[in-house]
Amino acid sequence: MEREGKGVMTVSKLAPQQNPIEQLQARFKEVEAGFKAWLSRQPLAVEAAVVTATSGLQGAAIGAFMGTLTGDVSSSIAPPPQANLNPEAMASLKQAQALAGGPLVQARNFAVMTGVNAGISCVMKRLRGKEDVQSSMAAAFGSGAMFSLVSGMGGPNQAVNAVSSGLFFALVQGGLFKFGQKFSQPPEEDMHYVRTRNMLTRLGLQTYEKNFKKGLLTDNTLPLLNDSALSDVKIPPGPRLLILDHIQRDPELKRTRKR
Repeated sequence: MEREGKGVMTVSKLAPQQNPIEQLQARFKEVEAGFKAWLSRQPLAVEAAVVTATSGLQGAAIGAFMGTLTGDVSSSIAPPPQANLNPEAMASLKQAQALAGGPLVQARNFAVMTGVNAGISCVMKRLRGKEDVQSSMAAAFGSGAMFSLVSGMGGPNQAVNAVSSGLFFALVQGGLFKFGQKFSQPPEEDMHYVRTRNMLTRLGLQTYEKNFKKGLLTDNTLPLLNDSALSDVKIPPGPRLLILDHIQRDPELKRTRKR
C-alpha cells in the first residue's frame, strides 16, 4: 500500500501541469463559442440588439481609455465669449471639440461608431448570408451618420452633415475592405505555367519563370522550345542547355513534339 501511494505521488509529480493562463484562455474561448452559437439561433432583432450593445460597450471602454490619454482639450479650443464667428468657423470648432473631448465624450463617440457598425453588419449578414464590401460600406455609412448626429459635428444642417459623414466612412471602410481582401488571399496560380514552373523548380531555375512569362512561353510552347526562343527571353546559355536537355529527356514532351 505504501509503494502504491509513493507511485501515485511520483506519477502526479511527473505529470505536466497546465498553465493557468492557458486554461483560462481555453475556458474563455469555449464560453465565447457557446455564446455565439446561442446568439445565432435567436431572432434577428435579439441578435442585432445584443451585438450592438456588446460592441458599443467595447467601443465605450476604448474611447474612455483614449480620452484619459489625450485629456479634455475641448475647452482650450472653445470660441471666445461674444465672438462673432461665421457658420463655417463654428462648424470647424464643433468638429474639433467632438474629436478632442475627454473620456466621457470619447466613450460616447466610440460607443456609437462601434455599436452601430456592428449592429448593421449583423443585420446585413443575416439577411444576405455573407459578408462583402457592400455590407461593410452600409455598416460604415450608418456608423458615420450616427456619429455625426450624436457628436454634433458640422454646421447647422445636421441631415447633410450626417449623409456626408456616412459617405466618408463608407468610402474609407470600402477601401480598407478591398485592401485587406487583396492581401489576405493568396494569389491565384497561373494555370498556363504549371508544367513550366515544375520544370524550372526541378532544375533549380525558378528565377527564370518571369522570363518565360514575359516571352509568353506557356506550357503549350514547351515542346517547341529551342535555343533561339530561350535566348530571346534573355535566359543565359547554361540554363538554356539544362532546359533543352530536360525537354529532350522528358517522354511526354517528346511525344507532344513528334505530333
